[in-house]
Amino acid sequence: MSGRATWLYQQKAGYFLPSTHWEIQLVEIKNKKAIPYPSINLQKNGQKASDQTIDSPLGIIFDKKNRLWVTDMGLNLGKTRLWCFNIKTNQVIEKIEIPEAIAPAGTFAQDVAIDEKNNWAYLADINNPGIIAINLKTKEARRWSGHVSLQAENKDMVIDGKVVYFKGKPARVAIDPITISADRETIFYGAMVGTTWYKLPAKLFREGKSDQTIADAVQKAGNKPMSDGATTDEYGNHYFTNSQEHAITKVDVKGKSSNIVQDEKIKWPDNVIFGPVGWIYVTANQLNTTPAFTGTTDTGKAPYYIYRFKINKR
Repeated sequence: MSGRATWLYQQKAGYFLPSTHWEIQLVEIKNKKAIPYPSINLQKNGQKASDQTIDSPLGIIFDKKNRLWVTDMGLNLGKTRLWCFNIKTNQVIEKIEIPEAIAPAGTFAQDVAIDEKNNWAYLADINNPGIIAINLKTKEARRWSGHVSLQAENKDMVIDGKVVYFKGKPARVAIDPITISADRETIFYGAMVGTTWYKLPAKLFREGKSDQTIADAVQKAGNKPMSDGATTDEYGNHYFTNSQEHAITKVDVKGKSSNIVQDEKIKWPDNVIFGPVGWIYVTANQLNTTPAFTGTTDTGKAPYYIYRFKINKR
């Protein structure tokens, strides 16, 4: 689930717990209440950013070992980090700091794909469009960038009949959704403002191949809607948040596209993730109503939702 969604909800609507108002960076929803995760002590909570606390979490995902991974782009701290939590003990397992040479200040490490089989992580950076690959054993990282597949397409994103602007210009947002196949051998990715879904072999990163070798291996995997998030199931189907149509779009293994859920209530579906027993979860955070997109004030209207619904993957 995207941390950006929970962060926006907290900043715009406020999380209130009994007798306490905390400025929370990462939360767990229990009984319709937002609980600081894994504790209040790990939250920046209005204080100065530090190495000991979560700063600006975005991509949130579980791996097959049921560990929770969180990208932290460090808007205040100026460092990009990747956190890993044991959700049974609520303890920090890993806190990996990505070197400044790979992720300089201003890096916008958005979504993340985890390969727990081979111990690698792949982060999508939309600010300097690229993929940051991290060897989780050695903690070494590299950046792959400069390829056209990582860039936004020159197309307008239109929501409810209006062109979406970003920083005063028609939005042209680069690589954002990134996923990995069930066998952990294929990385899939695409631009938020783009309708092409790409793929490349993950082993090229594991084997330390050159940037050019990686570039030469990029292939089109199919078409997609303009999307902020995506996930890939064990059958090879892809599920995208469809920003323009207030929908979740499934693209099956044959390339057939269909909206499996569509509702005006889904205002800017941010990310999509599988839960247990056939559930799929979607955040709707009205991101296009924030000042970066409106150019003026925040026009979003609370509440901001997390939806879930049943799906048939086959």
